[in-house]
Amino acid sequence: MKQLSSCFLIILGLYLASCTTSSTSTIVKSGTWRATLTRDGHQLPFQLELEANSDASTYSAYAVNGSERFKMDTAYVQNDSLHIPMSLYDSELVGKVGDDRLTGVWRVRRVDKVGGELPFEAVLGEEYRFFNTSETSDPAAFAGKWTVQFQGEDPEDSYPAVGVFEQKGSTLTGTFLTSTGDYRYLAGNVKGDSLFLSCFDGSHAFLFTAARQGDGTLQGKAWYGLTGYETWTAKPDPNAQLPDANTLTYLKPGYETFDFKFPNADGKMVSLQDPAFKDKVTVVQIMGSWCPNCMDETRFLAPWYKKNRDRGVEIVGLAFERSKKLEDSAPKLRKMAERYDVYYPIVLAGLSNKDSADTALPMLNHVMSFPTTIILDKNHKVRTIHTGFSGPGTGKYYDEFVADFNRLIDKLVAEK
Repeated sequence: MKQLSSCFLIILGLYLASCTTSSTSTIVKSGTWRATLTRDGHQLPFQLELEANSDASTYSAYAVNGSERFKMDTAYVQNDSLHIPMSLYDSELVGKVGDDRLTGVWRVRRVDKVGGELPFEAVLGEEYRFFNTSETSDPAAFAGKWTVQFQGEDPEDSYPAVGVFEQKGSTLTGTFLTSTGDYRYLAGNVKGDSLFLSCFDGSHAFLFTAARQGDGTLQGKAWYGLTGYETWTAKPDPNAQLPDANTLTYLKPGYETFDFKFPNADGKMVSLQDPAFKDKVTVVQIMGSWCPNCMDETRFLAPWYKKNRDRGVEIVGLAFERSKKLEDSAPKLRKMAERYDVYYPIVLAGLSNKDSADTALPMLNHVMSFPTTIILDKNHKVRTIHTGFSGPGTGKYYDEFVADFNRLIDKLVAEK
């Protein structure tokens, strides 16, 4: 009986060792991979960079879109597949490791439930976006500003945008600005009289195509994430612009100040009546950890706060998350604060929809966009409310926002 037990333990040990070996011996090569998601028969490409870490068992992973090199969570091999999680955005790339190829899915979850999947594939060493240079001779010119109109399936679901594109040969980069934020870093190619642009950052999966018409306008199509689809039109316009972002959200009549009381990740209630905010110029960031535009703003605000907090300025983030339960959302808030080195308080204000935000902040006419930025003077009177955010992918529009933000803060700090 004792001998049988010893044999059993030896066999079990060999089995476990073989399982461990099968999962850890799978090696993913470092380098640049051409990755694609497939949606409705169309390929959405992006560059995926993988670097083996010093522990020889995990990888650093980056999604590359134009000038952005977006760091995803630490990647790891489980059994025969590479997993690249993006926990803030509740998504994950999973690819079975083959001979210089990954084949699998991009999986999106919603509060621990599978939200959907798109086929995912990546090939090592292919660094082009949509087309090789040999396929893109004599490209049409698309650089400049464009007045754009997006149209959903519902005839009433239409909104304006401004397209800003830069072109070098057949390589095209740029973005679309809207009143609720920008479409971040888009990258692609021009082939003949057609443009192709895409972006993948773990949350956004954007694919835009368009063809130039005889009159110089564009007729285009756009695919968003798992199911979103719109058409769009555009015409060249060097003077294209959107409504003033400081006029779209405002205090309702009868309100002069702004206040709230919500819990932070530790359950402690935070209010503008707290001593930390007394006699301080205060920036209120309406946002969500799931929102890439909000994270672009956080990348600006977090280092700005560390540099300026001794001037009598405070920032507080009002997070509207996928779950209103603190036990679900607190880990996301902590992870966001850790990733972006955020030292200002972030509180859980409600669910990640505009109706919830309107209910939580009844003094506002509406919350039109995540993010929305409210700047209060030392008496906590609202001095401006900025809807949306033009991130660094918008170039000069981001620079203009930063300059205007600093001018207003300097003015309010100087006030007696």
